[in-house]
Amino acid sequence: MFTARASLAGNEFDFSLKKALARGPVVLYFYPSAYTGGCDLEAHTFAEFKDKFTAAGATIIGVSADDIQRLKSFSSNPDYCAGKFPVASDSGGKIAATYGLKLIPPQSGVKDVRGEQVTHGFIPRTTFVINKNDKIVAVFSSETDHISPDEHVKKSLEIVKKL
Repeated sequence: MFTARASLAGNEFDFSLKKALARGPVVLYFYPSAYTGGCDLEAHTFAEFKDKFTAAGATIIGVSADDIQRLKSFSSNPDYCAGKFPVASDSGGKIAATYGLKLIPPQSGVKDVRGEQVTHGFIPRTTFVINKNDKIVAVFSSETDHISPDEHVKKSLEIVKKL
């Protein structure tokens, strides 16, 4: 269980996994960085499918090593999260580590789609579907399962519909 500083539609708050699980299953997805190709596609697809996740009783939370200021703009941007689900900051990689994920050190010269330097490390794109009893029922990763960012969304929706 974790609590993290998050943003929904540009508004900061403390996201609590425990509180989210009290409402039903949670799709916890880790992604490398806001404003980068695959992450933008994944966030946009989660936003498009948000009503279907809600109908299945599921909460979506995206987690990256981005700082909260960067996430505030990403969460409200109509091209990405569109204010439909929260994204949380795990700048030190502590939350990721509890799920067995390692923070990849920052790469020099990496720029986002806005041309800004990305100065934080990357968390590997990995999705966890957690049932309301805090049991991880599915895990998939772009690195090991070789699925595209938007397939993370579609696959997690199929799973939560069955819970």
